[in-house]
Amino acid sequence: MTNLSTMGSREHRTAWLFLLPALLLLLLVFGYPILRAFWLSLFAQNLGTQLQANFAGLDNYVRMAGDGRFWQSFWISSVFTTASVIFELVLGLGIALILNQRFFGRGTVRTVAIIPWALPTALIGLAWAWIFNDQFGVVNDILLRLGVIQTGINWLGEPTLAMVAVVFADVWKTTPFISILLLAGLQSISSDLYEAHAIDGARPWQSFYQITLPLLMPQILIAMLFRFAQAFGIFDLIAVIIAVMTGGGPGGATEVVSLYIYSTIMRYLDFGYGAALVVVTFLLLVTAVAIASWLLRKSRLMV
Repeated sequence: MTNLSTMGSREHRTAWLFLLPALLLLLLVFGYPILRAFWLSLFAQNLGTQLQANFAGLDNYVRMAGDGRFWQSFWISSVFTTASVIFELVLGLGIALILNQRFFGRGTVRTVAIIPWALPTALIGLAWAWIFNDQFGVVNDILLRLGVIQTGINWLGEPTLAMVAVVFADVWKTTPFISILLLAGLQSISSDLYEAHAIDGARPWQSFYQITLPLLMPQILIAMLFRFAQAFGIFDLIAVIIAVMTGGGPGGATEVVSLYIYSTIMRYLDFGYGAALVVVTFLLLVTAVAIASWLLRKSRLMV
């Protein structure tokens, strides 16, 4: 037992030794910028101070507590993230179930299915901005031809419709990413389980709820974790579709947190307050990721 314990501790130390360079790199790449942002958030550095860094303590965080525009952008980010992630999970699971079946040309269909995710986000954003154009956009043209509407809809000029347009574009782009992750999980489930379940008289929908969903739950939570972090910090897609045309409008209806931080730092040159916004947003994301990770571990123990 002593020899086994010694060998185990030696392998443990060796493993940490190999992981040490990667951990140091992560600390340098992720840790230093966050610490630097926190340090800058303790100073007032803006046009009012002639861009000189004056120590302000926690004044930036106190200011943030009463910043209605920040809380509005936080709410908009939350709504956008919730809506997009829910739709992407549902559609991604459906696509993964289809792609997991055997049919002629399955390889080609799988390749075509990931094209939206592989295309550059800026290019997709520009394309969707034209698609939702109120005068000569494809969406209005189709609805007019079908007789659903009589005049063109100003998709990017109405707060609710603008959010719908942005969510639709994001779902179109990132659903393939979800489907790839879930397809990998589906392929790891043995077909013998379904055959045995069918012999017991189970229907396909019963096999889905009793076999597929429980065994696929870890992959679903991983996909949700990735997409939550990406969707909450989205910038490029909304910037191209909305910000370039209406500056995050109409009326700030699509100004997510990342756009507000960008405007604070790059447009208003309020570096100290912008750093405080970065720190708080990072802490909120870390909290959400920690909760999702706990759910992931719990689901694995249940499976």
